[in-house]
Amino acid sequence: MARRKKIYEGKAKILYEGPEPGTIVQYFKDDATAFNAEKKAVIDGKGVLNNRLSEYFMTGLNQIGVPTHFIKRLNMREQLVRQVEIVPLEVIVRNYAAGTMSKRLGLEEGTQLPRPIVEYSYKDDSLGDPLVSEEHIAAFGWASQQDMDDILSLALRVNDFMSGVMYGVGIKLIDFKIEIGRVYDGDFQRLIVADEISPDSCRLWDIETGQKLDKDVFRRDLGSLTDAYTEVAKRLGVMPKNSTPITKPTLIN
Repeated sequence: MARRKKIYEGKAKILYEGPEPGTIVQYFKDDATAFNAEKKAVIDGKGVLNNRLSEYFMTGLNQIGVPTHFIKRLNMREQLVRQVEIVPLEVIVRNYAAGTMSKRLGLEEGTQLPRPIVEYSYKDDSLGDPLVSEEHIAAFGWASQQDMDDILSLALRVNDFMSGVMYGVGIKLIDFKIEIGRVYDGDFQRLIVADEISPDSCRLWDIETGQKLDKDVFRRDLGSLTDAYTEVAKRLGVMPKNSTPITKPTLIN
C-alpha cells in the first residue's frame, strides 16, 4: 500500500492519511522512551510486536462489543484505523499498586487494590501528563459528564477483558492506560477506544515469578524488552512458540 501524507509523529507511532476519508494508517516504530522521553532507545522488532499485540487486543474488544478505532492490520508494522478526535486524557486503570501510585501513596509495589481504580491524566508531554480530577475535566471542558460516564464504563470493560485474557496465560494485569476518541455519525457522537493497547501501555507480571513483561523492563534496565514482549506474544498465540526475537537495543543520546 502506498504511503500517504504524514499527519503526526509521536514517540512510538507515526500516523498517515488513510486510503479513504475518515481512516488513518498507524505505523508502529521501534523507538522506546521512558521518563517523559528522557531515556530513549531503538529496539529492533518492538514495533512489529506492538502492532500484532494491539491488533489482538483491539480485535478481541470489538468482538465482545467494546468499540475501538481498529479496522485491520495492513502489514507487519501498519494497521488501518478509524480517524477519531482524541479526548485529551490518558485513562489509567489500576488493579495493583505500582509505579507512580506506589510512590504517591507509599504502597508496596504489587499490593492488590480493594477494587480497580480509574485515574485520569491530562495529555501534555511538556507538563509530564499531570493527574487531574473529574472536577478539572468538567471545568476545562475536556469531556462532559456523560462522556466521563461512558469513559469509565469503557475503561472498566477493557479491564475485565484484559484481566481475563492475561490471567488465562499466567500473566497478572497490574495496570494499563488507554486513550479515548470521539467519532461522529451525523450529529451523533460516540466514544471508542483508540491509540493502542500493548505492553508499552500496560504493566504485566508473570503470576508465578513476578517477572515483568512490559516497558518497566526498559525503564528499570531489567533485561531485553523484545524478549519480554515476545514472551507475551507467544503466550497469547500471536507468535509461534519457537520464534526467536531480535534483542539488540540501540541507545539514543
